[in-house]
Amino acid sequence: MQENLARAQMSERLGEAHQQRRGHQLVRARRLSRKAEEAAQQARLALARAL
Repeated sequence: MQENLARAQMSERLGEAHQQRRGHQLVRARRLSRKAEEAAQQARLALARAL
């Protein structure tokens, strides 16, 4: 009985850790894509100025 409870708690913690990691990866991906969009916008502006 005790072992089943411990196993259930362990798997729940592992699931939470996976969700947290996925959340951090999403945040990082969003940040990177925002930076890429800003860089592209800067490049477009620079090109427009050069013409």
